[in-house]
Amino acid sequence: MAFLTGIDILKTLVSSVFVAILILITNWLWVIPKRKEKFLREQGLPGTSYNFLFGDMKDHSSMKTSALQKPMSSFTDDYYPRVEPFGYQNSKRFGKNFLVWAGPTPMISISTPELIREVFTKMHDFQKAKFSPIFDKLFPGLVSYEGEKWAQHRKIINPAFHMEKLKLMLPAFRDTCAEMINKWEMIVAETESGELDVWPDIKKLTADVISRAAFSSSYKDGQRIFELLKEQTDLANLMMHSIYIPGYRFIPTPKNRRFKKLQDQINGLLRVLVNTRKEEIEAGEEVKADLLGILMDSNLNEIRQTVGKNKDEHAGMSLEEVIEECKLFYLAGHETTSTLLTWTMLLLSKHQDWQARTREEVLQTFGSNVPDFEGNNDTL
Repeated sequence: MAFLTGIDILKTLVSSVFVAILILITNWLWVIPKRKEKFLREQGLPGTSYNFLFGDMKDHSSMKTSALQKPMSSFTDDYYPRVEPFGYQNSKRFGKNFLVWAGPTPMISISTPELIREVFTKMHDFQKAKFSPIFDKLFPGLVSYEGEKWAQHRKIINPAFHMEKLKLMLPAFRDTCAEMINKWEMIVAETESGELDVWPDIKKLTADVISRAAFSSSYKDGQRIFELLKEQTDLANLMMHSIYIPGYRFIPTPKNRRFKKLQDQINGLLRVLVNTRKEEIEAGEEVKADLLGILMDSNLNEIRQTVGKNKDEHAGMSLEEVIEECKLFYLAGHETTSTLLTWTMLLLSKHQDWQARTREEVLQTFGSNVPDFEGNNDTL
């Protein structure tokens, strides 16, 4: 009769754990992705084939790097092949709807209006791609939520974007634009003519507008938040270009430590803004007509309506969730808006006839008056 010694038992346990881990990794990196690929192919969806571990990430990164390294031979508004060459190539190869791979995670790109409309009307049936927890940290709040939590947050945030509320923020937009234009006029008056790099001023403009419209503060008050967000975004882009390994973000590498420090600094600054506004509301002060004030007032109303109706239902947003939505205000609207404005100015400068017609339309509507909401609404 044979008896197992303690060492034999330990070896058996280690072997069993190793086999279990190996099975899990094999399933994660090969079996499950190939099973998903087969299912999507059976649905008639074309696209790239899954490549072990990296998927299409290497091709995506190398094609984008190669495209941006080449100077533009001539100016063109056909920018898609340059800024997203991988997507452009696949759309030419597979059509408007196709499958690509972010590591072992399949992602479906859709461009047909009917399917886009279906996704937005059936939010509970379509999952957002979860290829890296870094993305959720960088873009928290409504962008990352799904299901009932997404619906609840959207319901609370919606009042901040009603037309009547946005009209109240127009003075902040107008004042910020006036400051930038006055600065440009002073430069032109001094130099009479010359080139001006508008990109830094446009970025400052959108940062100032968001700070004023969202938090009733100036660009100087929000500048530190924008600086930290810019550094965190650049760092996150580097981290997301490599395959994500579960649990790796908890390892104290230099990048992980820096990302965590930036996260804490940003949340700390936003927490001061939110707590200050919370104390003002609790003291009975009038709710400010900015995004934060409207959001907190809407959240308070949601809590009042929910409490007592269903004890199991979570009432409104927590303080941390409000902070996450504030971060999203900053991040989602800044560089996207500044890029669009700069691109618009570039196109108007190239197409002088468009520029002349646009100027004529503005002068016909407002004359020498400062643009207002009613006049702007009449041109739409």
